[in-house]
Amino acid sequence: MFAPLKIWRKWHRKINLNQKRNAVASALAASACGPLVQARGHRIEDVPELPLVVDNLNKDSTKDLLTSLANVGATADMNRVRRNKRSRPGIGKSRIGRFVLRRGPLVVYGDASAQVKQGARNLPGVDTCNVSRLNLLQLAPGGHLGRFVIFTRDAVEQLDSIFGTYREASSTKASFQLQRPSIACADLARIINSDQVQSKLREVRVNTQRTSKGKKNPLKNRTLMQILNPNSKAARAAEEKAVAARRTARAAALKHKRSKAGRKEKATRSARFHGLEDGLESAFQDAQQVVLDELKAGLYNVEGSDNEE
Repeated sequence: MFAPLKIWRKWHRKINLNQKRNAVASALAASACGPLVQARGHRIEDVPELPLVVDNLNKDSTKDLLTSLANVGATADMNRVRRNKRSRPGIGKSRIGRFVLRRGPLVVYGDASAQVKQGARNLPGVDTCNVSRLNLLQLAPGGHLGRFVIFTRDAVEQLDSIFGTYREASSTKASFQLQRPSIACADLARIINSDQVQSKLREVRVNTQRTSKGKKNPLKNRTLMQILNPNSKAARAAEEKAVAARRTARAAALKHKRSKAGRKEKATRSARFHGLEDGLESAFQDAQQVVLDELKAGLYNVEGSDNEE
């Protein structure tokens, strides 16, 4: 965005409240799907189960909390965060945080595990959030579902009262209840290709119109030319036959011209042409002599301009 540091920019978009609640519930459900969590980059090879629920994380020190997280298999993901620490590019390193980290595990705790927030604030990449204040910025950073979430026992027990179930509405969110899926089987390809559905479908329509196949050039497309001119095939065959006959006649004429009889005929034509040229030259000289004789006899007056020629 050009010149973003303006207070009148429209930074946020208003979204319906139930829409945001459903998005948070979907993000929570995605955190229990192993492929989605791995696709986001988290290391969960040593995690025993998803969603990961821990009985208690109330520890007196950060060291004890780190040990507890290592016992449940979160060490690999936390090491990934430490290895990917880098400096922020550009002038941003002097404005906000100088270093950039990957997102590690998110610890969701309840009211009975309030010490988790204080114990995990110095662990790089580890975020904490109260179960009653879950938001999409932590559950799906960057819009990507599948955050590695570690729940405490009391937090999991409060989820039904916060978001409700398919049978009961939420007790804390007014007029909100989880949406029941419309179809029991989400495999649409299997439904469409089933015998029950295919038996009710019509046959595939085949368009036989010539216009649907694109416009063809009859001068290049013989099939279309035959449709427009039924005699085109016969005319083309006759033209090919005539071309072959002309080629044969020309070859025969060249052969005769280069033969002894051809050379003799050429000599005869040359002699006739030269004889005509010599006779024409002789006749011209005789006519010129007659004109000179008449001028000498005084039959023509070349000096008078009024006389006729």
